[in-house]
Amino acid sequence: MMADDHAVAGRLKRPSWSDPRLLVGLLLIAIAVVAVGLTVKATDDSVSYYAARDTLTPGTVLSESSVDVAQGRVPGEAYVAVEGSEPWGMVVSRTVAAGELVPHGALVEAADADVRPIAVVTGVPLAEGIEPGSIVDVWVSKESDDERATVVIAEGLTVAAVDRGDGAFATREDTVHVAVPTADVGAFLGAVSGGGTIAVVGLGSR
Repeated sequence: MMADDHAVAGRLKRPSWSDPRLLVGLLLIAIAVVAVGLTVKATDDSVSYYAARDTLTPGTVLSESSVDVAQGRVPGEAYVAVEGSEPWGMVVSRTVAAGELVPHGALVEAADADVRPIAVVTGVPLAEGIEPGSIVDVWVSKESDDERATVVIAEGLTVAAVDRGDGAFATREDTVHVAVPTADVGAFLGAVSGGGTIAVVGLGSR
């Protein structure tokens, strides 16, 4: 029995610091710790950006309610970072899709904005696919001496907002807010207020 006890004690002896198995184990632990540290550091390097909460259309004045905060790592300085100067009050110059990071290039100072949102009440119900960000043409139809003339009064406008009216499809009036170039606002208002039936025709999205 004494010989067996000594054999067991020999097998259970404390490993020496020179034991290769112990050194390999410590090395693997060290590698795992470093890998976790690098992963955490990479996560910490992410940047907070502003992202469009809903589709932002030309003429929209940017506010805190217009955006969410998204984390990411994007090379360069193309997008508006939370840590930068606040963009509130700047005007959107081109469509930014919902969820998209807000580019610096899509914002201008209010004094430099070249579009104005104009509300148009339609006499022809809108197609279901027309929504903020859609591109549309605006037409007007007029009757005179038993003749009906239909002409386009604006082409390629971006829809800023849509208010669909109540009632049956055939009789309801919808209101479409379209972004009109500042230089054309006067002529556009004159055309839509000159009588006739207004129709807004969708062309897709930009």
